[in-house]
This record gives sequence, structure tokens and C-alpha cells, in this order.
Amino acid sequence: MKFIDTIKNIWKIEELKNRILITLGLLLVYRFGAQVVLPGVDAAELANLGTQTQDGLLGLLNAFTGGAFANASVFALGIMPYISASIVVQLMGIAIPYLQKLQKEGESGRKKINQITRWLTIAITLVQGPGYIYNLFATLPPAAFSTEISQTVFVVSSVIILTTGCIFAMWLGEKITDKGIGNGISLLIMVGIIATLPQSFVQNFISRTSGEGGDIIMVLIELVIWFVIILASVLLVMAVRQIPVQYARRTASGGYEKNVFGSRQYIPLKLNASGVMPIIFAQAIMFIPAAVAGLSQSETSQGIAAAFSDIFGLWYNLLFALLIIIFTYFYTAITVPTNKMADDLKRSGGFIPGIRPGSETAEYLDKIMSQITLPGSIFLALIAVFPAVAVKLLGVQQGWALFFGGTSLLIMVGVAIDTMQQVNSYLLNRHYDGLMKTGKNRKAVA
Repeated sequence: MKFIDTIKNIWKIEELKNRILITLGLLLVYRFGAQVVLPGVDAAELANLGTQTQDGLLGLLNAFTGGAFANASVFALGIMPYISASIVVQLMGIAIPYLQKLQKEGESGRKKINQITRWLTIAITLVQGPGYIYNLFATLPPAAFSTEISQTVFVVSSVIILTTGCIFAMWLGEKITDKGIGNGISLLIMVGIIATLPQSFVQNFISRTSGEGGDIIMVLIELVIWFVIILASVLLVMAVRQIPVQYARRTASGGYEKNVFGSRQYIPLKLNASGVMPIIFAQAIMFIPAAVAGLSQSETSQGIAAAFSDIFGLWYNLLFALLIIIFTYFYTAITVPTNKMADDLKRSGGFIPGIRPGSETAEYLDKIMSQITLPGSIFLALIAVFPAVAVKLLGVQQGWALFFGGTSLLIMVGVAIDTMQQVNSYLLNRHYDGLMKTGKNRKAVA
């Protein structure tokens, strides 16, 4: 089989094999840390916390941390504070001249931005840590906490441990990126999501098949729908619009021959250039309506709070989908620099056939991006709200429904594709026959 041959070829490439082993080892360390309970907490008393994180927004957060949130683990906050800090720094780069200057300084500027992101991560963790600890006090029985230390000492020590755990997880992600294969931070999130998948599926399977009305056919239908959604997510991640580009051919005298004799290439504009960031932004905003409405004790406010606390409810998902479409346009506008693309194209002697180099090229690229962003944003919104459809129409359990779309599925698909592409690049460079049924092996470069 070609797949087995590919695995064998991967193992023959020493550098690739070492990178994969390092990645698996560091991911194993992260998963081990997710099972280590905070000192002073009785692991046997965590049932209430597990019940709290089965559904809703806390269930989504628990999925991102691979169950560490429900385990009161040293990695309970996961890598999410670092993700939040990265988003804040990226958005601040639009308005703050100093960050804009750093972005243009290349590698040295990137290192300074990373350092700023790390310090902001610590600040965010120091804010989120006490909130998590006091949630433990409100959720767990008094018997869950050690009586040998005071509450103040427990809070301070636990916040320090949670902050250290987040920083250590961030370090693991950076080491995976440098020494392993794939994007380390993304892999940590993906592994955390996958860790909760088997349990969620088993619970849904037992729910479907137990009792006299057990329906194994419905489980098979759910699996088919799940695979279709995965295929749709792959298409969304991989889809591009190719813009033809003509390059003038340079002559020996340093000039350019007629453009019609130049080489023809393409600019790939992604259908979903913003990835999962619009969903993350939208989910952050969706906390606000319920929080604001909860400040009032009126019947109307309580109804609004209840409606926007149900992540599988109609009004929640309507607003959620609208925000995703808006944020897709916003994030695409700040991450796809059409003006810079046009300038780089002009400096390299390239042009789009029928479009003048310079400002007209930038306007043309911006127009194309606007046209393909609309269907991309709608497709992204549909995938994001499909878990609610799975719950309401198919009767899927909420934990298993989270894998039918939304951030969880898109992260898994995007990270898996990115990692496979990196592995394929090694195979193409070192062992070409690993991807093709025919053709001669290329000798490995020492």
C-alpha cells in the first residue's frame, strides 16, 4: 500500500523522523500535565466541576484545554491566554505606530513583538487565574480543598502555578515549532480538542443505543454527516482563487523583453484568508450580551441572558453567524495587504494582464478579495453554527455536537493540513517516491 510505503519513507529521513519524535514527546508532556491536579485540591471531588463543563461555553473551553479545565489541572487555562494576547497585539498593531514599526523590522522586530506578547500573556493569566480559582470555590464542596493551608495561600499559590503552567505550555509550543514539525501552538490546541473526542463520541453512542429504542442507524448517519462536514471544512481551508500574473523576462543586458514572452504565474488568494479568527472574535463578543443582561434583575434582561447563554439556541447562533461574517471581512482586510502585494509585484517586474501596475492592481486585488470573502464568510458561518443544527435537528449530544463544526473542527482540519504539507515537503525533497506510485527515488541530501 502507498500509505505504508509513505510511512516507511518518513522513517528513512533522519531529520524528519527526529522532528516527529520530538513533537510527539512534547505533546505527551503537555497531555501529562493536563492530568496533574492543583496542589490542595482533592481529585476525587471534581465531579461537580465536570458536570459544569459538559455543556455551553465552559464545555467549549474545556474542549480547547483537552479536559484540563474540568480536571482543575496545572494547565487548566491551557494556551488560550497566549492566543488572546496574540490577538490583542495583532489588533493593536493597526493603531500603534511603535508596533507597526516593529512589524517592518523583520526578524528583530518579530522577536520584540513575541516578547511583548509573552508579557501580555502573563498579565492576562494573572487576571484569569483568580477567576478560575474562585469558580472552584463556588462549584466544588468544601471537602475538595485541603484544610492544612489557608484560603489566601491557596489562591496565591494556585494563581502562580496556573501562570507557570500557561507559560510552560507556551514554551512547549515554541519548541515544537522550532525543533519539531508543524505549528506548536496550533498542535497543542488540536491535541487538546482531539483528547475529548473519544469520550464525547462514546457518550453519544451509549445515549443512542441504550434502552429499547436504541438506534445504531442514527449513529451511522451522524458519522456520515460528520465526514461530509470535515470534507466541506477541508474545501474551505484549501480553496483559492488564482489570479494570473505575467512576468517580463530579463535580458542579458539588464532590460526586459516584450511581456508576452515572459513567464506566467499565479497569485493564490484564499477563499478563507482569515482562518478561524473570525469565529474566535465572535465567540469573545458573544460573552457580552449575557453578561450585560445578567446585571439587571428584570424579567426581560433575564430572558436575554438565558437566550445568549445557550450556545445551541436560535438567537445566539443568528447573532453569532452575523458577527462571523462581519469579522471575516474585518480580519481579511487587516491580514491581506493588497497594497503591499501590488508594490511587490511592480518591483519584481510583474503585472496582472489587462491591469496597470501600482494602484490599479491594488484596487483590482481588493475587489477580488471582497468578492471571494462573501461566499467564504457565509460558508464559514454555516460551519460554525452547524453544531446547533446537529443538536436541535439530529438530537446529537452537546459534547459530540461541538465536533460537527465551529472552531474545534476547523482547527483540527487546518492544523492537520498544515502539518501534512510540511511532512510532504520533506518527502518531496528527500524521498520523492514516497508520494508517487511511480518514479525513481531521489537520493537524500546529507
